[in-house]
Amino acid sequence: MLGRLRLDAERSRGRRYPEPPHPYRNDFQRDRDRIIHSRAFRRMEGKTQVFAAGLCDHFRNRLTHTIEVSQVARTVALTLELNEDYAETLALVHDLGHPPFGHIGEKELDRQMRPFAGSFEHNRHALRIVDHLENYYARFDGLNLTAEVREGIIKHSRELPADTNDPDLVSLLPGKRPPLEAQLLDLADEIAYNIADLDDAFSAGLFSIPQIGETVPVFGELSEQIDTQFPGASDRVRFWEVQRQLMNFLIGGLIEGTASAANTARVETNDDVRDLDHRLARLTDDALVINRQMRTLLIDRVYANMELIQDRKMAQQRLGQLFEYLIQHPACVSPGYREALKERPVHRVVCDYIAGMTDQYFMKRYREFFPENL
Repeated sequence: MLGRLRLDAERSRGRRYPEPPHPYRNDFQRDRDRIIHSRAFRRMEGKTQVFAAGLCDHFRNRLTHTIEVSQVARTVALTLELNEDYAETLALVHDLGHPPFGHIGEKELDRQMRPFAGSFEHNRHALRIVDHLENYYARFDGLNLTAEVREGIIKHSRELPADTNDPDLVSLLPGKRPPLEAQLLDLADEIAYNIADLDDAFSAGLFSIPQIGETVPVFGELSEQIDTQFPGASDRVRFWEVQRQLMNFLIGGLIEGTASAANTARVETNDDVRDLDHRLARLTDDALVINRQMRTLLIDRVYANMELIQDRKMAQQRLGQLFEYLIQHPACVSPGYREALKERPVHRVVCDYIAGMTDQYFMKRYREFFPENL
């Protein structure tokens, strides 16, 4: 496989604040554990993935989605003989910077920051969390993660332009491709959320098995095979049987597509991967077609669902209201953030405060300031 491209922890560029080695954990394992024990990681349990909390106990939230991405990333990395610890760590941290209410919360915070010549993007905020906002150590702010994990947070889904001059990013090798383990993460994420959103939407009654088959023909074909093998099985069980086969196919497609691309490119080292003009992580052609068909189905029948659209509009409106209120009344942020007002601009503190909220805590604060709107 691709063991020659594995990024070993021993080759790490290190931490911003040097630390002695741990007696029985390598640096990527230590980073993983710091992330798992962070408050921001725990708060993901209360943040929307697609369906808002409270509609059903079984729908994914941001934390359960993260765990599923981790499972995919570990499987692919292990099979390709890459660094499973590094891939797992990136999977666990990849959504750490998401605000409440999913992507609509991200868009609204970005909109609110623009008048202050600022912006909000969840990967960039995840780096801010691990570098500045999580504080458990006396010697430094943040979690002091390795350079490779910090790089993967920013670059797993897109490159950093070579002319990047942001002081927090210039050490993350702008203009270079990330390691192969980090490249895998974007597609592992996509596989996990496409499969999960399909499952949650089916549970919500947004489409039937035949309707899935109209857009994703292989789903219909596999369903017919299950009918033959297990006559009388419920729709729910039939769906799960097909779902598992589909996920196995997509994960296999990521493994095979990436191995083929790496061998075609004739890369021999991690440095060769960084110097390429394209990414190596990819799906096979057959898996890519199925993945796109699933995406089309979800866009047409789930993300465009009017009830979900109305929920998103309401969340966007409320988030904007709370942001604007706190800009005018910054003393209303929680005590830790009030301390931060001594060092940071009000808009930055308010943004950090709201971005860290769970959906439930956001609504608690919103009710305090806008009881007449509920």
